[in-house]
Amino acid sequence: MLKGYLDNAATTQLCDESKNAIISALDCFGNPSSLHKLGQISSAQLESARANVANEIKADKSEIYFTSGGTESDNLAIRGAAMALKRRGNKIVTTAFEHAAVLSAMADLQKQGFEVVYLNPDESGTVPVSAFENAIDDKTILVSCMYINNETGAVLPVQSLKAIIKRKKSPAVLHCDATQAFGKYTLNPEKEGIDLMTLSAHKIHGPKGVGALYIKKGVRVLPITFGGGQEKTIRPGTEPLPLILGFAVAVESLGDKKANEQNALQIKEYLKNKLSEFDDVVINSPENSTAYILNFSVMGIRSETMLHFLEQKGVYVSSGSACSKGKASHVLSALNFNRDRIDSAVRVSFSRYSTVEDADMLYDAIKEARTSLIRSKR
Repeated sequence: MLKGYLDNAATTQLCDESKNAIISALDCFGNPSSLHKLGQISSAQLESARANVANEIKADKSEIYFTSGGTESDNLAIRGAAMALKRRGNKIVTTAFEHAAVLSAMADLQKQGFEVVYLNPDESGTVPVSAFENAIDDKTILVSCMYINNETGAVLPVQSLKAIIKRKKSPAVLHCDATQAFGKYTLNPEKEGIDLMTLSAHKIHGPKGVGALYIKKGVRVLPITFGGGQEKTIRPGTEPLPLILGFAVAVESLGDKKANEQNALQIKEYLKNKLSEFDDVVINSPENSTAYILNFSVMGIRSETMLHFLEQKGVYVSSGSACSKGKASHVLSALNFNRDRIDSAVRVSFSRYSTVEDADMLYDAIKEARTSLIRSKR
């Protein structure tokens, strides 16, 4: 794996197991919907892959629908559930620092007349259970809350939300974007009360262009695209079998999640300790954040300037979500950080392949950057 790569929340390097599975699958070119032998072979492989993904979250394979990735899964879950339940209410509850795929879908639903309530994080860096308690009522048809924030690593109280929905006698279904948690933590949506869960392959060393949506049995979601009967018409279109098989093998190759988390945590704490030597570095990630993400600001040095300096030293990080393409972070804005802090933010994210050597490379490069880069003045 490439040394100095610390942008794993944006995407991960393809693992050898997944790469080999994709290459091998290119020879199995039959359409899974075809009735002849080649189609039947492809169909069997497709269903085996579906079972692999389902097993990872303790689900039945009939509850897994393959998509093109996290963005499509979020849109399908949010728009599909809202349209299916609109006769029972028009209120939706989400957080102000969801992924852009969620927030953009919400904005579109608002244009169609839905009421969307955006809950802000508090001083602890996450959205408290009490905020959901106050917002959810018997007119709420959808609650969408990410498992782990993709910029700060904040952990959200997803497991507490179904009890609130039931207590408020709400018809709401619960959607969770688990993109940053899947493959890193043990997930069980049925046990956790989650009706819809977004999954992605390229965050776990699988290929880009494929993901999945878990839809609990009995939960109704209307399709947002139309075509053939693939994925039980919920997500029509010929399945990209090589990508799906690469996804399934990436799931098989996750290894010991506890050991992976411990490795990431050790590197994160090591890096935090090293960065504490600098009086101009401020940690933006909350105390209870995931082991895999560390967000901090080197005050006075703009993020983009720092990123380009680091890449010259062979270190790759980001300033926030890759989907924001350099725009000011809505996540850090929701946390009410001042503009200087937001403009100087750096997100470091680890994978099971990350090492202390990667952290040392980053530390050395930042140490040099602090003395050689011109600080912005406001």
